[in-house]
Amino acid sequence: MEPAFRIAQVTDVDTVLVLMQELFFEDRLPDQHAFDATRARSALKDLVNDRSRGIVWLICDGDAAVGYLALTFGFSLEFHGKDAFIDELYIRSTHRGRGWGTRAIGRAEAIAHSENVRAIHLEVGRQNRTALALYRKLGYVDHDRYLMTRWIEP
Repeated sequence: MEPAFRIAQVTDVDTVLVLMQELFFEDRLPDQHAFDATRARSALKDLVNDRSRGIVWLICDGDAAVGYLALTFGFSLEFHGKDAFIDELYIRSTHRGRGWGTRAIGRAEAIAHSENVRAIHLEVGRQNRTALALYRKLGYVDHDRYLMTRWIEP
C-alpha cells in the first residue's frame, strides 16, 4: 500500500502533537528541553497557519496518520538564497521499511524546487544508522560541521 500525504491543517494539530511527542521520546532528545506540549502546539499552529514559514504533511495509511514531515523555509548566503530544513520526519515503527520516508522526502524536495529553494538541510542523530543511510542514499551529505544551538528564551 502506498502512503497518502496531506497538508496538515489547524484541525490536525492534536494528531501531529501526538506524533511529535513519539519522535521526541524515541530520539531521546535533550532533557533540558523536555517535550512541552504547550510550546509545541503554539509553534505548530504558527507553521500550519503561515505557508511562508513552511509546510507540515501528515503521512497516512488510509485515513490513519502514521507519521509527519515538517519542511521549514529560511535564507542562506552560503547556499545562495532560499533554503529549507526538513525539521522533523517521523514515521511510526510499524510503517518503516516500506519506502514511505523516501516518498516523503521526495515530496518535500518537489515542493522545495517549486518554491525556488536552493538547498535542503536536515539533522539526524548519530545513533540513527538507518535514517543516516537513507539520507546518504538520497544524496544528503555530512558537512563535517556541528549544528550548534543556543535557546533564546523570552
